[in-house]
Amino acid sequence: MSYRAAGAVQAAVHAALAGHPDLAGVPVVDAVPTGGGTGTFVLIGPEEARDASDATGAGVAHRVDVSVLSDAAGFLAAKAAAAAVCDAMEGLSLPAPAGRVVGVAFQKAVARRLEDGAVRRIDLAFRVRVDF
Repeated sequence: MSYRAAGAVQAAVHAALAGHPDLAGVPVVDAVPTGGGTGTFVLIGPEEARDASDATGAGVAHRVDVSVLSDAAGFLAAKAAAAAVCDAMEGLSLPAPAGRVVGVAFQKAVARRLEDGAVRRIDLAFRVRVDF
């Protein structure tokens, strides 16, 4: 097991999200903007890595959380951005020395209201399997 691909996984997630046409104009960040942020934005969140080595070689499964936050009325803007996040995650790849993505799987989504209903948040969880 190795955590050596963690930085490359985060960079690949950021690049995939920032480069997706349906997220054009939507900031992709890894920390909540000062003051909590406004509008709609994508937040690359926590990650958990577990050994996924098997008889064929070394590997690691990264659980990557990505959140969409929006102060737009209703959930529609947040859900559209969340759908684009799912689409962007499908083509994830790493630079050769960091390992090889052998699978990306959507695990779950949780949508909720925050700040007395003024903000919508959708937390998405993905499993990114990397082989070395």
